[in-house]
Amino acid sequence: MSALRPLPRWADIILLPLINLSLAFIVSGIVVFAIGQNPLAALQAIVTGAFGSGYNFGYTLYYSTNFIFTGLAVAVAAHAGLFNIGGNGQAYIAGLGVILVALAMQAFPWWLTFPAAILAAAAVGGFWAFIPGWLQAKRGSHVVITTIMFNFIAAAIMVYMVVNVLKPPGTLAPESAMIAPEARMPKLGAFIPWFKNTDVNFSLVFALLCLVGVYFLIWRTRFGFAMRALGHNPTATRYAGMSNSRIIMIVMTLSGALAGMVAVNQVVGVQYRLVLDYVADAGFVGIAVALMGRNHPVGILFAALLFGALYQGGNELQYVIPGLSKEMVVVIQALVILFTGAMEGMFRPGLQRLFSALTPAPKVAATGRDTVKSGS
Repeated sequence: MSALRPLPRWADIILLPLINLSLAFIVSGIVVFAIGQNPLAALQAIVTGAFGSGYNFGYTLYYSTNFIFTGLAVAVAAHAGLFNIGGNGQAYIAGLGVILVALAMQAFPWWLTFPAAILAAAAVGGFWAFIPGWLQAKRGSHVVITTIMFNFIAAAIMVYMVVNVLKPPGTLAPESAMIAPEARMPKLGAFIPWFKNTDVNFSLVFALLCLVGVYFLIWRTRFGFAMRALGHNPTATRYAGMSNSRIIMIVMTLSGALAGMVAVNQVVGVQYRLVLDYVADAGFVGIAVALMGRNHPVGILFAALLFGALYQGGNELQYVIPGLSKEMVVVIQALVILFTGAMEGMFRPGLQRLFSALTPAPKVAATGRDTVKSGS
């Protein structure tokens, strides 16, 4: 029996995820029906809650912005064969750098505070990911274990800093001082009336620029080739004269810097102060976004939009259908992760057989030479 041919790229990137996603929603509909609710009404409530108005769509984009950043963080590391599971901690600890810069630059306008906050978030988030990268490159400590541990360390540091250092005297709430209005990043609703009274801000524009930048980094630069080569075959890169340790540390730093952009969106764009648990597990959702998006910026964009719609639609679902709580959306998210991530290869062999049957195998050209007998 001949080996199955690989799927066409469009089928691998578009068709297979769509099949897995459709199955996830079918199973979700069965679960909704089993608890006595109408699956079509639930789906309509989620779609309307996510896209039914400028207000709803604005909040969908707000959630998607965080997921773009964390999805890119996971994808950059994955191309180098690394699994950065510490995006939550990197996004959380980056808030320290953002709030310190924002409070120090309160007298400046937002268009100066915004780039400074980006640099601060990238520096702190990148440093927090650099340490696990250095431990793997120099000491052999697996990056999955160390990034998980650093999530908990970041949470402990943030609690101490907010409660004991940054909280203004006489304040009971565990939060820092507010950023002055002049230094706050404006909402897009100030320029686009359709998004009025929503939290979507200029971080969305920066997230889209990061998608383009990551694409060019991975597929259009020498370093991108080196990191992809490392992800495919570390032995080959070492024999080619590349420094695997250097690549690992740089990639993890870039990954942490991307995750740290969540702090920019939250601290100077939404909360205007540093609060506890503002990341809201966006780092872990980023893992699902990267898996579903096949670690490609275009796929990450659509996957982040999907999860943003599930978050916003879930907020509306519990009000439209009282019998379904927000936890139902968590079930749907889990099924999407299950079928597009853990079980993404379930339909691959069947699709390969189907494409092999529908498309003929390429003919191998004969290279033999005719023998000519000479009469000499």
